[in-house]
Amino acid sequence: MKRKLQKFDEYEAEYFRKHPEEIDDYLKIIFDEYAQDGNTGALLSSLRVLAQVKGVSALAEETGMTRKGLQKALSTEGNPRLENINAIMQALGYRLTAEKL
Repeated sequence: MKRKLQKFDEYEAEYFRKHPEEIDDYLKIIFDEYAQDGNTGALLSSLRVLAQVKGVSALAEETGMTRKGLQKALSTEGNPRLENINAIMQALGYRLTAEKL
């Protein structure tokens, strides 16, 4: 009998579906980490998990992007424009803000 293994991002998405109240803290952490290390791939990977929680098709429709375009933008090699990240964050119910160090 073959066992089906979950990828870590699938596990994360499942976790946040069950615990949506933890998404606010998760977003704060991933943006704080990005501010410190500049690891765009890690930030995009984390946003991709949240896109899976919301539903990639629904998120793409809300942002005005295609599903494929959204997936490409949130890939670890993605290079989305700021307006795309802003649209994604708004569709998730958040906004980008500046915070003084």
